[in-house]
Amino acid sequence: MLNQVYRLVSERKFESFVVSEKIHEKSVVVKPTYLSICHADQRYYSFKRRTEVINEKLPMALIHEGIGKVVATSDDKFSIGDRVIFIPSLPVEKDELIEENYLESTKFRSSNYDGLMQEYIISDISRIVKIPDGLENTIVAFAEMLTVAHQGITRLSRVSDISDSVIGIWGDGNLGYMVSALIKCIYPESKVYVFGHHQAKLNYFSFVDRTFLTDNIPENVRIDQAIEATGGLGSQMAIDQIINSLEPEGASVLMGVSEENVPVNTRMVLQKGLTFVGSSRSSRSDFIEVMNMLTKNPLLVDKMGILVDTVRDIKSIDDIGQAFEHDQAHAFGKTIMHWHL
Repeated sequence: MLNQVYRLVSERKFESFVVSEKIHEKSVVVKPTYLSICHADQRYYSFKRRTEVINEKLPMALIHEGIGKVVATSDDKFSIGDRVIFIPSLPVEKDELIEENYLESTKFRSSNYDGLMQEYIISDISRIVKIPDGLENTIVAFAEMLTVAHQGITRLSRVSDISDSVIGIWGDGNLGYMVSALIKCIYPESKVYVFGHHQAKLNYFSFVDRTFLTDNIPENVRIDQAIEATGGLGSQMAIDQIINSLEPEGASVLMGVSEENVPVNTRMVLQKGLTFVGSSRSSRSDFIEVMNMLTKNPLLVDKMGILVDTVRDIKSIDDIGQAFEHDQAHAFGKTIMHWHL
């Protein structure tokens, strides 16, 4: 079938491409309906990646957070009209030890494979998950980011008991907010401290136990585990503060993406016997678990509703650019594109 794909071709410029798609026996045809803009998409849109990376990947359709409706299927697991959430990781092999999102061969939408800004998505049945009734489109549109948060928490729980400990979250943005909300949902007996740069953003974290500005952390603050959710230029300060604040033999998950190498105080890591674990993206199991959690926890849904900054109708390529420009001007919350193309 012929499909319209909207790709980034140069800085802040999108163009439409007509692509011939093959529909296989296990394919499901999905019409995208609500898409969410991520910081990773913005780095491509604004050409904040290295030149060689940009040149290698463009032209490419952006967006990896989103949902759609099934319009054609030959598989009895789905019906026409079903709402589904897209899993952006596209594995081409299975490994008994390595999760799909860490395999070097796995493709990822809007990174090394076309994203969701398309007329239709031809998806394998394993790359979509049915959305339970009752969940709002504008919230599940960015639930992929919740699955990333869930992956990080799961990886931390594998190396340290976090059921009733003090957990520090570095990062007062969307990811830090989601991680904090999920921890409070999964481990209600734990204490969550959030460390951020902006008091205005920290005010949104009313459900955690304590918040701190990163330039005014009391010397006696100690934590059992930490999650770094800052990324970028803030990673170095965050990791330094995590190392200083962790109790001996504490553990931390690193989730923030940085374009540059980040120095680490290895002397104190060794002296305190600390464990650091990397976490990136998510797998199908995270999507299934997050859908279940949203269904069973209305308070979690309410917390996610705060992140819906704006919903913009997308009926033209110009509308796409305007949505990205709007999103850049807002440091907290998610810009949702109601996709009509």
